[in-house]
Amino acid sequence: MPRAGLTTEDVVTAAAEMADEIGYRELTMGHLAQRLGVRTPSLYKHVDDLADVRHRVATRAMTELGDAIREALQGRSGLDALTALLTATRSYVAAHPGRYAATIGAEFTGPADPLLIAGTRVIDSIAAVLRGYGIRDSEMDHAIRTLRCTIHGFAVLQAEGGFQWSGDPDDTFAWMTGFIDSGLRGAHSRADDNGA
Repeated sequence: MPRAGLTTEDVVTAAAEMADEIGYRELTMGHLAQRLGVRTPSLYKHVDDLADVRHRVATRAMTELGDAIREALQGRSGLDALTALLTATRSYVAAHPGRYAATIGAEFTGPADPLLIAGTRVIDSIAAVLRGYGIRDSEMDHAIRTLRCTIHGFAVLQAEGGFQWSGDPDDTFAWMTGFIDSGLRGAHSRADDNGA
């Protein structure tokens, strides 16, 4: 018998919280059942299996990240928008490292998959920032991937304690943001020089 009142939403919320607390890789059905005060078989009334739980956590994380980015970008453009995008992503990863980890390599189940929809919203927000720099459609995929790789690497390294040498990571973040801004402005200038 499932716990009275337990919902799929409760299961996903508990899983997301646990992923942040103990690490995404440590999330198991047994740990989740213990957290919710039920027997493991009771969870299968609400989710299919661990893969389903992880997919739902990834969807939750991508949705939350997309909301945070969109809110941060309101009314901003250029360097201001770039800084807001990078800062929102960095802050989300720092606050929710486990659920963010669930998004890495998560596969879509089809065109109606909520994870795909949430991921597309994030990509669209990144593209909007890049369009403000005049990035051409023919280069948009490369620019999006470059930006995502850069902030992902910084945010994950910081969340996992990867910056242990001297120097303030905030100073590095500001330097990185300026570096990206210069590169994007340079890419636009090169496109203009080539007659694009």
